[in-house]
Amino acid sequence: MEKSQITNFKLVGLKLEDKTTNENNQSSRDCGNLWQKFEKDKIFDLIPNKLSNEIYAVYFDYEKDETGPFSYFIGCKVDDNSQTPNNLESLEIPSQIYAKVTAKGVMTGCITDAWKRIWDSEIQRKFGFDFEVYDERSQDWNDAELDIYVSINE
Repeated sequence: MEKSQITNFKLVGLKLEDKTTNENNQSSRDCGNLWQKFEKDKIFDLIPNKLSNEIYAVYFDYEKDETGPFSYFIGCKVDDNSQTPNNLESLEIPSQIYAKVTAKGVMTGCITDAWKRIWDSEIQRKFGFDFEVYDERSQDWNDAELDIYVSINE
């Protein structure tokens, strides 16, 4: 696991309407439904001024830790001055220090396994803005690789 400082950036995309929780697999359903909407409504194509083809899935606004409710957002990195289309939302990710964890394997199980490793680890989590980055390495669902950035205390 490597630590890195990431400076603030802006995302445009979709936000889960209400907070979700890891209790009873609720977040799997809620976040999965938001991904389906992102795909079905071709949100990627609607985002103007994308800085890359990467898709970010962000966990934030934690009420406590991974056992409490949190918010979820899916979007793409855009120029700071980009206007947000009416049907989409924007999210500002603040500058933070992160621990990077890489998930590898069959989707979506490899992501679940990576998060379980994070929860069971000694990482001093900040519970600020945590995110997964989906790029060309995550295209093959049978042999995927993606990075998870977990906000940590300095």
